[in-house]
Amino acid sequence: MSGKNRSYDKEFKLNAVQLINKAGKTIRQMASDLGVPASTLRQSTKSYEKEGNHSFRGKGVISSSNEEIFNLKKELADVRLERDILKKAVAIFSKNKI
Repeated sequence: MSGKNRSYDKEFKLNAVQLINKAGKTIRQMASDLGVPASTLRQSTKSYEKEGNHSFRGKGVISSSNEEIFNLKKELADVRLERDILKKAVAIFSKNKI
């Protein structure tokens, strides 16, 4: 093995988990059959058990538990930008009144 991190798409992971469940093989046996690390299949199996078909979202997709945090951080960044613009506007208008 080259030590290179490989990534597997959602379809592959779903198929692998379903094969484990149907074939009655252990994760280690299935990993050997598929040529993937057992830890990868173990992680995929746990994710599938926890989230079902909603697991394996891929890069850039936010889980529902993190969506609110993401939205709040975005809103905070917008509010900070507005505040900074208003500070600059106040400074500009204050200079003109002198």
